[in-house]
Amino acid sequence: MSAPHAGNSSTLCCDAPTVGGSLPRQVALLQWFTLGWMMVECGGSLLAAAQAHSVALLAFGSDSLIEMLSAIVVLLQFRPRFNLKKAHADRTAAVLLFALAVAVVGIAALARTTSMETSWLGIGVTAVALVVMPALAWLKRKQARKMNNRALAADATQSATCAYLAGVTLVGLVIYASWHIRWVDTVAALAAVPVLIVEGRRAWRGEGCGC
Repeated sequence: MSAPHAGNSSTLCCDAPTVGGSLPRQVALLQWFTLGWMMVECGGSLLAAAQAHSVALLAFGSDSLIEMLSAIVVLLQFRPRFNLKKAHADRTAAVLLFALAVAVVGIAALARTTSMETSWLGIGVTAVALVVMPALAWLKRKQARKMNNRALAADATQSATCAYLAGVTLVGLVIYASWHIRWVDTVAALAAVPVLIVEGRRAWRGEGCGC
């Protein structure tokens, strides 16, 4: 899809990141809240993954780390001391997403022979994320339209992706906790792979417009 012409205020797609000026208070609050929650979400899910030997939780926690990096990119845009090139940030995120997709497939193959434990911590973290992340995605898209900011739109897409992964992971964890079916966790992890690849391709091309 071709990019819309700059200055067309009627479009819902974001043409380019706003440069210069100060960071609006609403966006600053959104991004700092995102960073704070991502630290909790990433740490909690990775700890739960290690304790329960869950591949789905490992994928979810790793994606949370990438989401945290995405939020930092938005904040750095408004720091005059940082000469942040969006293309470099996009491609770094893309490489991380592709690497995560490959790692998930490899670990999922090995995980079939390992035992798994019920993770109430993982269930709690993903349940909260399933509430928080869609709200953050909606608020970020709203601000991205107002500011005509592509990076914030991309960050909104990351938040929406995180919500999807939280839902898939939560379903797998609950099913395992109820019936102890080991392969459900593997399926939940592999369900994240197509999303990671699609998001990686978008990031590589700089197609961050989630408006």
